Amino acid sequence: MELPQEMPSADSTGSDGPGSRAIGSDEHREGLFSGYATLPGGYDESFVQSGELRPGIRRVLSQLDEIGAEEFLRRRARADDAFLRHGVTFTLYFEGEDGQERIFPFDLIPRIVSAHDWAEMERGLQQRIRALQHFLDDVYGEERILKEGVVPRDLVLGSKGYLKEVRGIQPPHGVRVHIAGIDVIRDGEGQFRVLEDNLRVPSGVSYVLENRIMMKRVYPMIFNRAKVLAVDDYPMRLRTGLGESSPRERDRPRIVVLTPGPFNSAYFEHSFLARRMGCELVHGTDLFVRDDYVYLHTTRGPEVVDVIYRRIDDLFLDPRVFHEDSLLGVPGLMEAYAAGNVALANAPGNGVADDKAIYPFVPDMVRFYLGEDPILAQVETYLCARDDHRKHVLANLDSMVVKAVDAAGGYGMLMGPSASLEEREDFRGRIQANPRGYIAQPRVELSTAPTWVDGGVAPRRLDFRPYLVTGMETWVLPGGLTRVALEEGSYVVNSSQGGGSKDTWVLAEG
Repeated sequence: MELPQEMPSADSTGSDGPGSRAIGSDEHREGLFSGYATLPGGYDESFVQSGELRPGIRRVLSQLDEIGAEEFLRRRARADDAFLRHGVTFTLYFEGEDGQERIFPFDLIPRIVSAHDWAEMERGLQQRIRALQHFLDDVYGEERILKEGVVPRDLVLGSKGYLKEVRGIQPPHGVRVHIAGIDVIRDGEGQFRVLEDNLRVPSGVSYVLENRIMMKRVYPMIFNRAKVLAVDDYPMRLRTGLGESSPRERDRPRIVVLTPGPFNSAYFEHSFLARRMGCELVHGTDLFVRDDYVYLHTTRGPEVVDVIYRRIDDLFLDPRVFHEDSLLGVPGLMEAYAAGNVALANAPGNGVADDKAIYPFVPDMVRFYLGEDPILAQVETYLCARDDHRKHVLANLDSMVVKAVDAAGGYGMLMGPSASLEEREDFRGRIQANPRGYIAQPRVELSTAPTWVDGGVAPRRLDFRPYLVTGMETWVLPGGLTRVALEEGSYVVNSSQGGGSKDTWVLAEG
């Protein structure tokens, strides 16, 4: 992605900025953040209510402020043009219509995370993944957590993500969650809370890497001085982690990325990661199974595949086991997997741990499997499958966020406080017809950060998706996809619902 030679600005003066002075004072009336006002009663990631910058990140924000709005707009125009030419897109689907390909909305004001805050989040995420790995091993094996009643058996076995076909299958080296995307929010008090787990085919990391390339070119001097932890090595970290899951010891295991094709909304990411890892991007027809081994058609003849990073859903992986009419998968793939001859990343059946009705029990998993207290908090959750919970939810729909347990991308959700009476009554009927299919949570106040909208900087609500790669150990990408609700007053950050993204700058110690 190329940008024209940038113009001299405050970015290239070598100034470190005004330190802890309040933004918007007379000395900074022309700054980028001039006139910025935090939302009352919430937690702003960059400013305290008095208007001063938060400790730990003030130096970087002060340098950004010195750029000023006029120069910021020039850089923004160059960045938008580069994204357009580079084709950094996603596909937006509307009910009853074909998908529309769009440029991913990107805000050039980064979200900045202090070294102290990141250390807490990193430890909490690694702990959570350890517990979820144990849970998946257990529910497809001995079922200890079900037998002891820690997690209700009916919730697990009744989950659409639970696959009885993989019971008793032990994946190579025991790794089921090779790649995770854990959605995290910061509440109105500034506390980190996990919102949901994505352990099947989490997407979005390509935008993290593309965003970072752009930010380095837009703010070269600020970026170098800020001591931002690198995200660029994610593809090689991913390749290493996947290679460590290979069932065979090889200097360079054969890894392929299995895609459903260019009509998939995340196809840009599939091709991006395959290219950056130096792996083949393949379709199901490029692979075949013989004698319980998976082979790739090549110009040199068939070659054994060790690891498949699959970006297709479980039920399309193998037409002999799941959907018999699937043209995306590989006939016999599950037999090769059960024989231990190929690693599938992520493991089939992980969707049971993504189920939003299982989410409330993750803290219990941490205590049960690890004997530790959870480091990261969660959001209070009501299971509509329980009579008492459902009664409470139905009586308080106007203050609840209701979610379908198997939906994603902001779909299948009711924002009760902003919904119409008709929308609430529609969800009332849905819940009564299918209680197991819904959970509800009180609306949590999301943290905000300065965001460029409508010709100025204003607070907008955020969430965060950090990415974890597990091979011999679990590594957390020091950054992640910050998603931002671009509409004023909105709590919905998903790109499919009109949200955008920011680069996440995790600062090094010192």
